[in-house]
Amino acid sequence: MVASKAAGAFVRLEVVVSGWESESPAETAMEQMSIEGVGPAAYTVTELTAAIHRLLTLNFDDVRVTGEVSGYKVWTSGHAYFTLKDGAAQVRCVLFRNVARYLKVKPADGMQVRARGSVEVRQERGEYQLVVSGIEPQGEGELQLAFERLKRKLLEEGLFETDRKRPLPAFPSRIGVVTSPRGAVIRDILSVLGRRWPMAHVRLYPTKVQGEGAVEGICAALEQLGGSGWPEVIILARGGGSIEDLWTFNEEAVARAIFNCPVPVVSGVGHETDFTIADFVADLRAPTPSAAAELIAPDLLALLDHIDTLGDRAGRALSLRVARLARLLAERGSSRPARLVQRMIGRAQQRADELDYGLRLAGGRQVAVISARLEGLDRRLRRQDARLKLSQSQLRASTLTNRLNAAIRTPIQQSCARLGQAAAHLDALSPLAVLGRGYAIVEGPHGILRDAADVSAGDPLGVRLSRGRLGARVESVEPAEPAPSTSRQHAGPRPSISGKIA
Repeated sequence: MVASKAAGAFVRLEVVVSGWESESPAETAMEQMSIEGVGPAAYTVTELTAAIHRLLTLNFDDVRVTGEVSGYKVWTSGHAYFTLKDGAAQVRCVLFRNVARYLKVKPADGMQVRARGSVEVRQERGEYQLVVSGIEPQGEGELQLAFERLKRKLLEEGLFETDRKRPLPAFPSRIGVVTSPRGAVIRDILSVLGRRWPMAHVRLYPTKVQGEGAVEGICAALEQLGGSGWPEVIILARGGGSIEDLWTFNEEAVARAIFNCPVPVVSGVGHETDFTIADFVADLRAPTPSAAAELIAPDLLALLDHIDTLGDRAGRALSLRVARLARLLAERGSSRPARLVQRMIGRAQQRADELDYGLRLAGGRQVAVISARLEGLDRRLRRQDARLKLSQSQLRASTLTNRLNAAIRTPIQQSCARLGQAAAHLDALSPLAVLGRGYAIVEGPHGILRDAADVSAGDPLGVRLSRGRLGARVESVEPAEPAPSTSRQHAGPRPSISGKIA
C-alpha cells in the first residue's frame, strides 16, 4: 500500500503482487538510498539491511500473495509460521496470535490461499518475510467445479427427475431426523413440530454432518432408518455454513443414499441461499431445517379451524338447497312429492347433523389426546424434579453418615475396653505392684538373688524397694534345709540371709 497526500486528502493504493514487472530491485534500492543521502560507496551489513528494510516497508506494506501453504506450525506462544509457495518460488510467512484467533478458516498444509500482509526484513538473519494480517481460502472455485460436474452426472442419470419424487404424508405420525445431536438444528425442528403437530413421534439418528466420517454416518443413517420401515418421512438437516462446511451434502455417496432411501426424504441444509446436491435429489427441498419441519407437519389448530369452516359451509349449502327445493315444491303445489322431498330433506339434515357431530367428535378426540399427552409429560417432569431428588439424596447421605459413625464408634469402644482390661491385667502382673505391698527385690553380684547359697558373708547386696534402692552387705548366710521327699516340698523353713545395710 502506498499512501500520498494531495489536496488535503489521503489516497490509498493497493497493489496485488502477481507477476508484475518493475525496474531492478537493486536499482530501486540504490535510488532510494541516494535520496536519503546514503552514498553508493561501501555499506556495513547493518546499513544495507536497514536500507532494504525501509525499501520493502515503504513499497510492500499492504500486499496480497496467492500460493500454497506449506510447513504450517503453531508454536506455544500462539504465533504460526509457514511458507507460501508456488511452482517456482516461496516466501516465509508469520501469523501472529492476535490475528490468528479471528480467522474464519485456519490454514493447513496444501491449502491454496490468498494472504494479505506487509513485507519486512528480519535484520538479525538477513531474511525477508510476510507478516500476515488476513487469509482467504482459494479452494471455492475448485469445489464449485466439482459441484457442477457431479450435478451434471447425476442429472444425466435421472436422480433429479421430478416424476420419481414421492409425495409426503399429509398427517405423518412417525418422523425420522438425521442430523447432529448438538446445536440448534434439532432444537428448532422439535420446537416447530411441538407447536404445529405435537402428536408426531420423532426418532433422531445422531450423526456427524461435517468433517471426517460425516458421509459414512449420513449414508448409514438413511439406510438404517429407511430399511427399518418405521418412519413415514425423514428430515436430513444441517445449519448454515461455507461451501466447505456443507460439502458433505455434495458428495455422490450421500446423493445416492437419498435416492435409494425407500422413505421420502426432506432436505433442510443451510440457509435459503445454500443449494447442495442433496437438495436436488431429495423428494422436497426446504430452505432451512425449521422450514423442513413446517413443510412436513400440518398445523393442528389451523386444521381444526378448517374442519369447522367446512362444516359450516356444508350446513349453509345444504340449507340453501333445501330452501330451494321447498320453494320449488310450493310453487308446483304437489303434496305427495312435497312429502317425499321433505323426507329426503329430513334424511339429508339428519346426515348433516351426523357429519357435524362426527367432525366435532374427531376434533375433540384429537384435543383430548393432546391434552392427555401434555398431562403425562407434566407428570413425568414433576417426577424428575431436582428438588425431590436432592431431598432424597440428602436423607440417604444423613443415614449413611449415621451408619458410618456407628460403625466407627463401636470398634473404637471395643478396643478401648480391651485396652483397659489388658492394662489392668498388666498392672496386676507388674513387679512394681508387688513391691508396693512391702516386698523387696535383692540383687547379688550375679543378678537377682534366689538362693542364700549363691552369696557369701561380706558380699555386697542391692535391695530394690517400691520407692528407691538400698545398698547392703551379707553378715551371715543360713542355707536352706534340704527339702523332704514327701509331696509337700515347701513345708520346711525358707532360707534366710542376715545382713546389715551399708
